[in-house]
Amino acid sequence: MKRVVYREWRIPPERYWSLLGFLAALIGIAALSFGYMEHQGHWVSGMNNSVVWGTPHVFAVFLIISASGALNIASIGTVFKKPIYKPLGRLSGLLAVAMLMGGLLVLVMDLGRPERLIVAMTHYNFSSIFAWNIFLYTGFMAIVIAYLWSMADRQGGPFNYPIGILALVWRLALTTGTGSIFGFLVARQAYDAAILGPMFVALSFAYGLAVFMLVLMFGFEEEGRPIGPRMMRRLRNLLALFIGIALYFTLIYHLTNLYMAKHDSLEHWLLLSGGIYTFLFWVGWILVGSLAPMWILYHPALSQKREWIIGACALVIVGGFSAMYVIIIGSQAFPMVMFPGHTILESGFADGVNGAAAPYWPTIPEILLGIGGVAVALLITAVGVRVLQFMPESLADDVVAPDEETLDAAPFAKPA
Repeated sequence: MKRVVYREWRIPPERYWSLLGFLAALIGIAALSFGYMEHQGHWVSGMNNSVVWGTPHVFAVFLIISASGALNIASIGTVFKKPIYKPLGRLSGLLAVAMLMGGLLVLVMDLGRPERLIVAMTHYNFSSIFAWNIFLYTGFMAIVIAYLWSMADRQGGPFNYPIGILALVWRLALTTGTGSIFGFLVARQAYDAAILGPMFVALSFAYGLAVFMLVLMFGFEEEGRPIGPRMMRRLRNLLALFIGIALYFTLIYHLTNLYMAKHDSLEHWLLLSGGIYTFLFWVGWILVGSLAPMWILYHPALSQKREWIIGACALVIVGGFSAMYVIIIGSQAFPMVMFPGHTILESGFADGVNGAAAPYWPTIPEILLGIGGVAVALLITAVGVRVLQFMPESLADDVVAPDEETLDAAPFAKPA
């Protein structure tokens, strides 16, 4: 096997600065949106007394769980000893840290009173899952930074495997904790489910890998670095597998709810009469985000074409945002049951109103704030690969897996 050489991302300066300028502009617009909502109050957003976590939370949670999933590539190479994935470990770690920082930034900006973050970091209520996640998020960044050091520095080589195991366990705990934020909320029928923890782990594998593959292919294509067909075959098959696992947990979650009579109204509303939430579930989450990309990735001809693989990754991301919208906002919009099994009570907040979902439509400032978090993650990644050696010079077959039998001959990458 040839020695893997890493070097900085060397696209032409004018293209690089144009990319950074575009991302910086998005971040600036997001900052103005945050300032507008902070000054005017959250009444200018679509949130209300029933839907208290809006569209920015959709972006934030998607970025946080995708950060955990992006690190999966490094874990496969280190912990599970798959040499073909090891050249991707550095980029995997960088993207994980970048997306977590982008997601947490949106989360802090959306919750209101961000200046009181220091209170949350110094006073802990360990009966709250939120307190646990502060340690999980900060610990994740510290561990991944140490993980990157063990990959890049010879002195860190002996620590690579134990740090890799710690990173694997920690990111599983982080994603489980993020899903448990919702799973531990018994007041909402759709949230009160222990399976949301492992389901978020499964979703993170698919979403994180889809984002990673898009960033990888974009970075290599812009500079003309080769990606061999074996690497693309491994990544696309892995993505299809993760999509299938995520679908399985989604199926189990809804079958469990359908089996329990107390959730009949919730499932009927979500699956049949929930309006935009039903549309996003069936079309966005299931069809566009799961079945369509699986069909592309397993198709004997389409799966050999780079543009179709890019399309499948994009569809998975679209499905991810649809899933987060349904899970986070749809679950809040469904009317709360004030006293299960007793006479329905009505209030000005629509609590317990049979069949009357809480109204919510995302506003432009909310959407721009969420996009700003994505831009922060991409900006950190772009700067990181430009100034440090995170990307391998080549992922050609003779570099990453020269001892494997050639199973694909499709020219996935242009010659360098």
